[in-house]
Amino acid sequence: MRRSLKFLLRPTARQAAALAACLEDHRQLYNAALEHRRTAYRKAGVTVRYGDQSADLKHVRADDPGGQGRWSFSSQQATLRRLDKAFAAFFDRVKAGRTPGFPRFKGRGRFGTVTWPKDGDGCRWDSQPEHPTATFVRLQGVGHVRVHRHRPVKGRVKTISVQREGNRWFVVLSCDEVPAQPLPATGAAAGIDLGVASLVTTSGGGHTGNPRHLAASADRLAAAQRDLARKQRGSRRRRKAAARVAALHAQVRRQRLDHIHKTALALVRDYDLIVHEALKVANMTRSASGTAEQPGRGVAAKSGLNRSILDAGWGVFLTVLAYKAESTGRELIAVEPRNTSRTCARCGHCAKENRLTQAAFACTACGHAAHADVNAAINILRAGLALREAAKAA
Repeated sequence: MRRSLKFLLRPTARQAAALAACLEDHRQLYNAALEHRRTAYRKAGVTVRYGDQSADLKHVRADDPGGQGRWSFSSQQATLRRLDKAFAAFFDRVKAGRTPGFPRFKGRGRFGTVTWPKDGDGCRWDSQPEHPTATFVRLQGVGHVRVHRHRPVKGRVKTISVQREGNRWFVVLSCDEVPAQPLPATGAAAGIDLGVASLVTTSGGGHTGNPRHLAASADRLAAAQRDLARKQRGSRRRRKAAARVAALHAQVRRQRLDHIHKTALALVRDYDLIVHEALKVANMTRSASGTAEQPGRGVAAKSGLNRSILDAGWGVFLTVLAYKAESTGRELIAVEPRNTSRTCARCGHCAKENRLTQAAFACTACGHAAHADVNAAINILRAGLALREAAKAA
Protein backbone atom coordinates (compact mmCIF):
# COMPACT_ATOMS: atom_id res chain seq x y z
CA MET A 1 0.00 0.00 0.00
CA ARG A 2 0.99 3.62 -0.42
CA ARG A 3 0.39 6.02 2.44
CA SER A 4 1.23 9.65 3.26
CA LEU A 5 2.48 10.79 6.65
CA LYS A 6 2.60 14.38 7.83
CA PHE A 7 4.98 15.66 10.51
CA LEU A 8 5.61 19.07 12.04
CA LEU A 9 8.99 20.63 11.28
CA ARG A 10 10.93 22.56 13.92
CA PRO A 11 13.37 24.70 11.89
CA THR A 12 15.74 27.22 13.37
CA ALA A 13 15.27 30.88 12.45
CA ARG A 14 17.91 30.58 9.73
CA GLN A 15 16.34 27.40 8.36
CA ALA A 16 12.86 28.97 8.38
CA ALA A 17 14.21 31.87 6.31
CA ALA A 18 15.82 29.38 3.89
CA LEU A 19 12.56 27.43 3.59
CA ALA A 20 10.68 30.65 2.84
CA ALA A 21 13.26 31.58 0.19
CA CYS A 22 12.99 28.10 -1.35
CA LEU A 23 9.22 28.37 -1.53
CA GLU A 24 9.41 31.85 -3.04
CA ASP A 25 11.92 30.82 -5.72
CA HIS A 26 9.78 27.84 -6.70
CA ARG A 27 6.74 30.12 -6.90
CA GLN A 28 8.60 32.50 -9.19
CA LEU A 29 9.74 29.55 -11.32
CA TYR A 30 6.13 28.40 -11.65
CA ASN A 31 4.94 31.88 -12.65
CA ALA A 32 7.82 32.36 -15.12
CA ALA A 33 7.07 29.00 -16.75
CA LEU A 34 3.38 29.94 -17.00
CA GLU A 35 4.26 33.29 -18.59
CA HIS A 36 6.59 31.48 -21.00
CA ARG A 37 3.76 29.25 -22.19
CA ARG A 38 1.28 32.11 -22.50
CA THR A 39 3.66 34.38 -24.43
CA ALA A 40 4.86 31.65 -26.80
CA TYR A 41 1.32 30.72 -27.78
CA ARG A 42 0.02 34.29 -27.99
CA LYS A 43 2.85 35.67 -30.13
CA ALA A 44 3.98 32.67 -32.16
CA GLY A 45 1.24 30.07 -31.81
CA VAL A 46 3.78 27.66 -30.31
CA THR A 47 2.78 25.18 -27.60
CA VAL A 48 5.48 24.86 -24.95
CA ARG A 49 5.52 21.58 -23.06
CA TYR A 50 7.15 20.24 -19.93
CA GLY A 51 10.09 18.69 -21.82
CA ASP A 52 11.00 22.05 -23.36
CA GLN A 53 10.92 23.89 -20.05
CA SER A 54 12.79 21.14 -18.23
CA ALA A 55 15.58 21.35 -20.84
CA ASP A 56 15.79 25.12 -20.32
CA LEU A 57 16.01 24.72 -16.56
CA LYS A 58 19.78 24.11 -16.56
CA HIS A 59 20.33 27.48 -18.28
CA VAL A 60 18.07 29.21 -15.73
CA ARG A 61 20.07 27.70 -12.88
CA ALA A 62 23.41 28.64 -14.49
CA ASP A 63 22.30 32.27 -14.93
CA ASP A 64 21.11 32.54 -11.31
CA PRO A 65 23.49 30.50 -9.12
CA GLY A 66 22.62 32.41 -5.95
CA GLY A 67 18.87 32.03 -6.51
CA GLN A 68 17.40 29.21 -8.58
CA GLY A 69 20.76 27.44 -8.74
CA ARG A 70 20.94 26.72 -5.02
CA TRP A 71 17.88 24.45 -4.91
CA SER A 72 17.42 20.87 -6.00
CA PHE A 73 17.07 20.34 -9.75
CA SER A 74 14.53 17.55 -9.13
CA SER A 75 12.32 19.76 -6.95
CA GLN A 76 12.26 22.41 -9.69
CA GLN A 77 11.31 19.74 -12.23
CA ALA A 78 8.46 18.76 -9.91
CA THR A 79 7.26 22.38 -9.91
CA LEU A 80 7.28 22.39 -13.73
CA ARG A 81 5.35 19.10 -13.73
CA ARG A 82 2.82 20.75 -11.42
CA LEU A 83 2.24 23.44 -14.04
CA ASP A 84 1.99 20.78 -16.76
CA LYS A 85 -0.70 18.96 -14.77
CA ALA A 86 -2.61 22.23 -14.39
CA PHE A 87 -2.65 22.65 -18.18
CA ALA A 88 -3.65 19.01 -18.69
CA ALA A 89 -6.59 19.47 -16.31
CA PHE A 90 -7.53 22.69 -18.13
CA PHE A 91 -7.70 20.94 -21.51
CA ASP A 92 -9.67 18.04 -19.99
CA ARG A 93 -12.28 20.50 -18.71
CA VAL A 94 -12.45 22.16 -22.13
CA LYS A 95 -13.07 18.82 -23.83
CA ALA A 96 -15.72 17.90 -21.26
CA GLY A 97 -17.58 21.18 -21.83
CA ARG A 98 -17.12 22.42 -18.28
CA THR A 99 -15.91 25.82 -17.11
CA PRO A 100 -12.26 25.70 -18.23
CA GLY A 101 -10.49 27.73 -15.55
CA PHE A 102 -7.20 28.68 -17.21
CA PRO A 103 -4.12 28.16 -14.97
CA ARG A 104 -3.45 31.27 -12.92
CA PHE A 105 -0.34 32.93 -11.62
CA LYS A 106 0.40 32.00 -8.02
CA GLY A 107 0.38 34.77 -5.46
CA ARG A 108 2.36 34.54 -2.24
CA GLY A 109 -0.56 33.01 -0.41
CA ARG A 110 -1.41 30.48 -3.14
CA PHE A 111 1.82 28.51 -3.39
CA GLY A 112 2.68 26.61 -0.24
CA THR A 113 4.32 23.31 -1.26
CA VAL A 114 7.67 22.18 -2.64
CA THR A 115 8.17 18.53 -3.60
CA TRP A 116 11.28 16.39 -3.94
CA PRO A 117 10.27 13.42 -6.13
CA LYS A 118 12.81 10.93 -4.79
CA ASP A 119 14.32 10.38 -1.36
CA GLY A 120 18.05 10.85 -1.75
CA ASP A 121 17.87 13.29 -4.66
CA GLY A 122 18.19 16.72 -3.08
CA CYS A 123 16.62 15.50 0.15
CA ARG A 124 17.15 12.74 2.70
CA TRP A 125 14.70 11.44 5.28
CA ASP A 126 16.21 10.52 8.66
CA SER A 127 19.46 12.17 7.61
CA GLN A 128 21.06 11.73 11.06
CA PRO A 129 20.11 8.18 12.12
CA GLU A 130 22.83 8.13 14.74
CA HIS A 131 21.03 10.81 16.76
CA PRO A 132 19.57 9.11 19.86
CA THR A 133 16.38 11.13 20.35
CA ALA A 134 15.55 13.31 17.32
CA THR A 135 14.74 12.80 13.65
CA PHE A 136 16.01 15.11 10.91
CA VAL A 137 15.27 15.62 7.24
CA ARG A 138 17.98 17.08 5.03
CA LEU A 139 16.91 19.50 2.29
CA GLN A 140 19.33 20.91 -0.28
CA GLY A 141 19.98 24.58 0.43
CA VAL A 142 18.34 24.41 3.87
CA GLY A 143 20.24 21.82 5.89
CA HIS A 144 19.21 19.22 8.47
CA VAL A 145 15.80 20.27 9.81
CA ARG A 146 14.45 18.71 12.97
CA VAL A 147 11.18 16.78 12.64
CA HIS A 148 8.57 16.18 15.33
CA ARG A 149 8.06 12.51 14.46
CA HIS A 150 5.00 11.51 16.48
CA ARG A 151 4.56 8.08 14.85
CA PRO A 152 6.82 5.49 13.23
CA VAL A 153 7.42 5.57 9.49
CA LYS A 154 6.74 2.22 7.83
CA GLY A 155 7.46 1.21 4.28
CA ARG A 156 9.86 2.91 1.87
CA VAL A 157 9.93 6.71 1.66
CA LYS A 158 9.36 7.64 -1.98
CA THR A 159 8.73 11.39 -2.16
CA ILE A 160 9.19 14.23 0.31
CA SER A 161 7.19 17.47 0.33
CA VAL A 162 7.44 20.55 2.51
CA GLN A 163 4.31 22.59 3.21
CA ARG A 164 3.79 25.96 4.86
CA GLU A 165 0.56 26.45 6.79
CA GLY A 166 0.42 29.87 8.36
CA ASN A 167 3.58 30.23 10.43
CA ARG A 168 4.25 26.51 10.68
CA TRP A 169 6.14 24.14 8.40
CA PHE A 170 5.31 20.48 7.77
CA VAL A 171 6.99 17.61 5.95
CA VAL A 172 4.82 15.11 4.08
CA LEU A 173 6.23 11.67 3.27
CA SER A 174 4.74 9.48 0.58
CA CYS A 175 5.64 5.89 1.46
CA ASP A 176 5.44 2.74 -0.68
CA GLU A 177 5.19 -0.87 0.48
CA VAL A 178 3.44 0.04 3.74
CA PRO A 179 2.34 -3.24 5.38
CA ALA A 180 -1.33 -3.76 6.25
CA GLN A 181 -2.37 -4.22 9.88
CA PRO A 182 -5.51 -6.41 9.82
CA LEU A 183 -7.89 -6.20 12.75
CA PRO A 184 -9.55 -9.27 14.30
CA ALA A 185 -12.77 -10.31 12.55
CA THR A 186 -16.01 -9.26 14.23
CA GLY A 187 -18.50 -10.98 11.90
CA ALA A 188 -20.61 -7.81 11.75
CA ALA A 189 -21.75 -5.78 8.75
CA ALA A 190 -23.29 -2.32 8.58
CA GLY A 191 -24.73 0.12 6.11
CA ILE A 192 -24.04 3.78 6.81
CA ASP A 193 -26.00 6.84 5.80
CA LEU A 194 -24.22 10.19 5.77
CA GLY A 195 -26.19 13.23 6.83
CA VAL A 196 -26.06 16.75 8.15
CA ALA A 197 -27.97 16.27 11.42
CA SER A 198 -25.88 13.15 12.18
CA LEU A 199 -22.63 12.62 10.34
CA VAL A 200 -23.07 8.82 10.28
CA THR A 201 -26.13 6.67 10.94
CA THR A 202 -25.67 2.90 10.91
CA SER A 203 -28.18 0.24 9.94
CA GLY A 204 -28.13 -0.92 13.56
CA GLY A 205 -29.54 2.40 14.73
CA GLY A 206 -26.31 4.05 15.90
CA HIS A 207 -25.82 7.78 15.37
CA THR A 208 -22.58 9.75 15.29
CA GLY A 209 -23.15 13.46 15.76
CA ASN A 210 -22.06 16.20 13.40
CA PRO A 211 -20.15 18.79 15.48
CA ARG A 212 -20.60 21.54 12.80
CA HIS A 213 -17.17 23.01 13.50
CA LEU A 214 -17.51 25.77 10.91
CA ALA A 215 -20.86 26.90 12.31
CA ALA A 216 -19.42 26.86 15.83
CA SER A 217 -16.60 29.19 14.75
CA ALA A 218 -18.77 31.35 12.49
CA ASP A 219 -18.91 34.34 14.87
CA ARG A 220 -15.15 34.44 15.40
CA LEU A 221 -14.52 34.01 11.69
CA ALA A 222 -16.96 36.80 10.83
CA ALA A 223 -15.29 39.15 13.30
CA ALA A 224 -11.85 38.29 11.95
CA GLN A 225 -13.03 38.81 8.35
CA ARG A 226 -14.51 42.22 9.22
CA ASP A 227 -11.28 43.21 10.91
CA LEU A 228 -9.35 42.09 7.81
CA ALA A 229 -11.63 44.09 5.49
CA ARG A 230 -10.85 47.30 7.40
CA LYS A 231 -7.09 46.99 6.96
CA GLN A 232 -5.19 48.79 4.23
CA ARG A 233 -3.89 46.52 1.47
CA GLY A 234 -0.17 45.87 1.66
CA SER A 235 0.12 46.94 5.28
CA ARG A 236 1.68 44.94 8.09
CA ARG A 237 -1.57 44.98 10.05
CA ARG A 238 -3.41 43.47 7.10
CA ARG A 239 -0.91 40.61 6.95
CA LYS A 240 -1.44 39.95 10.65
CA ALA A 241 -5.21 40.05 10.22
CA ALA A 242 -5.00 37.65 7.28
CA ALA A 243 -2.86 35.32 9.39
CA ARG A 244 -5.55 35.33 12.11
CA VAL A 245 -8.25 34.39 9.58
CA ALA A 246 -6.06 31.62 8.18
CA ALA A 247 -5.35 30.30 11.68
CA LEU A 248 -9.08 30.09 12.46
CA HIS A 249 -9.79 28.21 9.24
CA ALA A 250 -6.86 25.87 9.95
CA GLN A 251 -8.26 25.16 13.41
CA VAL A 252 -11.67 24.29 11.94
CA ARG A 253 -10.01 22.00 9.40
CA ARG A 254 -8.03 20.18 12.09
CA GLN A 255 -11.11 19.77 14.29
CA ARG A 256 -13.12 18.35 11.40
CA LEU A 257 -10.35 15.98 10.36
CA ASP A 258 -9.85 14.76 13.93
CA HIS A 259 -13.56 13.91 14.28
CA ILE A 260 -13.60 12.19 10.89
CA HIS A 261 -10.58 10.01 11.75
CA LYS A 262 -12.09 8.94 15.07
CA THR A 263 -15.45 8.12 13.49
CA ALA A 264 -13.90 6.11 10.65
CA LEU A 265 -11.64 4.23 13.06
CA ALA A 266 -14.62 3.27 15.23
CA LEU A 267 -16.43 1.87 12.19
CA VAL A 268 -13.54 -0.30 10.96
CA ARG A 269 -13.03 -1.63 14.48
CA ASP A 270 -16.67 -2.67 14.84
CA TYR A 271 -17.55 -4.03 11.38
CA ASP A 272 -15.98 -6.41 8.86
CA LEU A 273 -18.17 -5.09 6.03
CA ILE A 274 -19.17 -1.45 5.61
CA VAL A 275 -21.53 -0.31 2.86
CA HIS A 276 -21.93 3.35 1.95
CA GLU A 277 -23.49 5.45 -0.78
CA ALA A 278 -21.35 6.42 -3.77
CA LEU A 279 -21.92 10.13 -3.22
CA LYS A 280 -20.75 12.75 -5.71
CA VAL A 281 -20.25 15.60 -3.27
CA ALA A 282 -19.06 18.05 -5.95
CA ASN A 283 -22.33 17.63 -7.85
CA MET A 284 -24.42 17.83 -4.68
CA THR A 285 -22.87 21.14 -3.63
CA ARG A 286 -23.15 23.01 -6.92
CA SER A 287 -24.65 26.48 -6.74
CA ALA A 288 -28.35 26.95 -7.56
CA SER A 289 -27.89 30.57 -8.71
CA GLY A 290 -28.38 29.67 -12.40
CA THR A 291 -27.75 32.27 -15.10
CA ALA A 292 -28.94 35.80 -15.86
CA GLU A 293 -31.43 34.38 -18.38
CA GLN A 294 -32.61 31.55 -16.14
CA PRO A 295 -32.05 32.50 -12.49
CA GLY A 296 -32.24 29.69 -9.96
CA ARG A 297 -34.81 29.19 -7.23
CA GLY A 298 -34.20 28.71 -3.52
CA VAL A 299 -30.65 30.02 -3.87
CA ALA A 300 -30.27 31.00 -0.21
CA ALA A 301 -31.60 27.66 1.06
CA LYS A 302 -29.37 25.71 -1.34
CA SER A 303 -26.38 27.80 -0.31
CA GLY A 304 -27.01 26.96 3.34
CA LEU A 305 -27.37 23.26 2.53
CA ASN A 306 -24.12 23.31 0.54
CA ARG A 307 -22.33 24.96 3.44
CA SER A 308 -23.64 22.32 5.86
CA ILE A 309 -22.60 19.45 3.58
CA LEU A 310 -19.11 20.84 3.15
CA ASP A 311 -18.84 21.53 6.89
CA ALA A 312 -19.70 17.87 7.57
CA GLY A 313 -16.86 16.79 5.26
CA TRP A 314 -18.52 13.83 3.53
CA GLY A 315 -15.90 13.58 0.80
CA VAL A 316 -12.99 13.61 3.25
CA PHE A 317 -14.78 11.09 5.47
CA LEU A 318 -15.24 8.61 2.62
CA THR A 319 -11.58 9.00 1.63
CA VAL A 320 -10.38 8.40 5.18
CA LEU A 321 -12.76 5.46 5.62
CA ALA A 322 -11.51 3.87 2.39
CA TYR A 323 -7.83 3.95 3.36
CA LYS A 324 -8.54 2.79 6.94
CA ALA A 325 -10.59 -0.11 5.60
CA GLU A 326 -7.75 -1.09 3.27
CA SER A 327 -5.15 -0.82 6.03
CA THR A 328 -7.15 -2.95 8.47
CA GLY A 329 -8.38 -5.59 6.01
CA ARG A 330 -12.03 -4.53 6.09
CA GLU A 331 -14.37 -4.71 3.10
CA LEU A 332 -15.91 -1.49 1.81
CA ILE A 333 -18.70 -1.41 -0.79
CA ALA A 334 -20.18 1.68 -2.48
CA VAL A 335 -23.76 1.46 -3.78
CA GLU A 336 -26.02 3.64 -5.91
CA PRO A 337 -27.61 6.26 -3.60
CA ARG A 338 -30.78 6.74 -5.65
CA ASN A 339 -34.02 6.28 -3.66
CA THR A 340 -32.35 4.79 -0.57
CA SER A 341 -34.13 7.34 1.62
CA ARG A 342 -37.53 6.90 -0.10
CA THR A 343 -37.74 3.11 -0.11
CA CYS A 344 -39.37 1.21 2.74
CA ALA A 345 -36.90 -1.21 4.33
CA ARG A 346 -39.74 -3.60 5.20
CA CYS A 347 -41.90 -3.89 2.07
CA GLY A 348 -39.76 -2.17 -0.59
CA HIS A 349 -42.37 0.45 -1.53
CA CYS A 350 -40.71 3.57 -2.99
CA ALA A 351 -42.42 6.95 -2.91
CA LYS A 352 -41.37 10.45 -1.96
CA GLU A 353 -44.38 10.64 0.38
CA ASN A 354 -42.72 8.03 2.61
CA ARG A 355 -40.25 10.65 3.85
CA LEU A 356 -42.39 12.82 6.11
CA THR A 357 -39.64 15.03 7.55
CA GLN A 358 -35.87 15.04 7.76
CA ALA A 359 -35.94 12.45 10.56
CA ALA A 360 -39.29 10.67 10.16
CA PHE A 361 -40.11 7.84 7.74
CA ALA A 362 -43.56 6.29 7.42
CA CYS A 363 -44.38 3.92 4.57
CA THR A 364 -47.64 4.78 2.84
CA ALA A 365 -48.10 1.14 1.78
CA CYS A 366 -47.43 -0.97 4.87
CA GLY A 367 -47.33 1.67 7.61
CA HIS A 368 -43.75 0.88 8.66
CA ALA A 369 -42.34 3.77 10.70
CA ALA A 370 -38.69 4.35 11.57
CA HIS A 371 -35.99 6.96 11.73
CA ALA A 372 -35.41 8.05 8.15
CA ASP A 373 -31.64 7.72 8.29
CA VAL A 374 -31.79 4.27 9.89
CA ASN A 375 -34.25 3.13 7.23
CA ALA A 376 -31.89 4.42 4.52
CA ALA A 377 -28.89 2.70 6.13
CA ILE A 378 -30.75 -0.64 6.11
CA ASN A 379 -31.50 -0.20 2.40
CA ILE A 380 -27.84 0.65 1.77
CA LEU A 381 -26.67 -2.48 3.61
CA ARG A 382 -29.13 -4.63 1.69
CA ALA A 383 -27.95 -3.22 -1.64
CA GLY A 384 -24.31 -3.81 -0.69
CA LEU A 385 -24.95 -7.42 0.29
CA ALA A 386 -26.75 -7.97 -3.01
CA LEU A 387 -23.79 -6.53 -4.92
CA ARG A 388 -21.37 -8.78 -3.05
CA GLU A 389 -23.46 -11.89 -3.73
CA ALA A 390 -23.71 -10.96 -7.41
CA ALA A 391 -19.93 -10.51 -7.59
CA LYS A 392 -19.38 -13.93 -5.97
CA ALA A 393 -21.82 -15.57 -8.37
CA ALA A 394 -20.08 -13.97 -11.36
